[in-house]
Amino acid sequence: MNAQVSHPTRPTEFGRIFPPDDSWLARQRPEEILLPDLPIIDPHHHLWYHPGFRYLLEEFTADTGSGHNVIGTVHVECMSAYRTDGPTELRPVGETECIATLAAAAAAAGGPTRVAAGIVGRADFALGADIVDNVIEHHLAAAQGRFRGLRFAASWDASADIELSHPGSRPHMLAEPAVRECARVVADRDLALDLWILSPQLADAAELAEAIPELRLVLDHCGAPLGFGPYATDRAAHFATWARGIREVARRPNVVCKLGGLLATAAAFDYRTAATPPTSEELAALWRPWFDTCVEAFGPDRCMFESNFPVDKMGTRYATLWNAFKRLAAGASDTELAALFAGTARRTYRLTL
Repeated sequence: MNAQVSHPTRPTEFGRIFPPDDSWLARQRPEEILLPDLPIIDPHHHLWYHPGFRYLLEEFTADTGSGHNVIGTVHVECMSAYRTDGPTELRPVGETECIATLAAAAAAAGGPTRVAAGIVGRADFALGADIVDNVIEHHLAAAQGRFRGLRFAASWDASADIELSHPGSRPHMLAEPAVRECARVVADRDLALDLWILSPQLADAAELAEAIPELRLVLDHCGAPLGFGPYATDRAAHFATWARGIREVARRPNVVCKLGGLLATAAAFDYRTAATPPTSEELAALWRPWFDTCVEAFGPDRCMFESNFPVDKMGTRYATLWNAFKRLAAGASDTELAALFAGTARRTYRLTL
C-alpha cells in the first residue's frame, strides 16, 4: 500500500463521488498497453455535467483514446440533463435526448469508438407499469435507435455510514408487486434492466430474476461488495456472505454481471489518502478475489468488464484500469477474452457495431 498523505479536497469516507484530482492521477506510472488490439465494448460509463464536475465527450474520448481498442460503449443513466419542464415522469428522457445528440456528434467526428452505441435510461418505477411503459416509448423515440434498457437504482443499507443508498430506496423493494410489474414491462419490451443494489441485497436480486425469467437482468458493479463503514471489520466474513449471494444470483441464467465499480465500494485501495495512484498490477492483485468469484459463478459468457467512468476516475486512469482488467483475465482463452471484453456486452445490449 502506498504511503498515506492528506488530500483536503477529497472526502474522508468511501462511497462518495468526487471529481478526479488530475495532478494526483498524473503521478500514476505510464504503462505499456496490454493486448492493444483486443476489441473492447465499455458497457458502463456516464457523461454528465454536475456542478464542478464536467465529464462529456471531450473528457471521455480522451480516455477511450488512451491506447486500448475501445470500439463501442454503453451510456448508463446518471440523473443528468433532465428536462426542466413538461410532465414530471418524462423529465429523465432529457438525458437520453442529450446523450443521443452527443453520440451523433461523436459519430460525425469519426474515430474508432462508437460512443453510446447503447443508452440505458431511467423511469420512476413508483409511478406504475403503465406510466413506465409510456416513458420507455419516449426514450425509444429520443434515442435515435440507441435505447437498450432501463436502470433501476434500489441501493439501500441500514447503516447511515453507507452513503450509497439511493433516494427513495427501502428494504426488499425488489419484491414489491409494483416494482415487479414495472420490471415485467421492461421484459415485455425486450430491453435490459440494469440493477444497482448493494451486496446485502443480492438475495432480493436472485428472487427478482427467478420471478421474471424472461427479463434480461444486469447486475451492476459485481453486486457492490461493501468494505467500508460497518463492513470494514470482519472483512473475510463479509466477503464470504457476498460470495454466497453472487453464486445464488448466478444460478439464474437470465442474469449477467458487470465486472467493475469496486473502487468506491470494496475499499480495497485507499485512493483518498494514497500518495500515488495504483499500478494495474496492484489493482489486479487487490480486486482478484471479487472478480474471480464472479467469473467462476457466472462464466465468461455472462460477465463483462466495465469502466464505471468517471466515477472510478477518482482512483485510476482509464488506460491503467483496462490494463488491470486484462491482467485479471490472464489465462483466459481467446473465446473467453472476446466474451469478457466485448461479446457479453454486445449480446446483452443487442449492439450492432
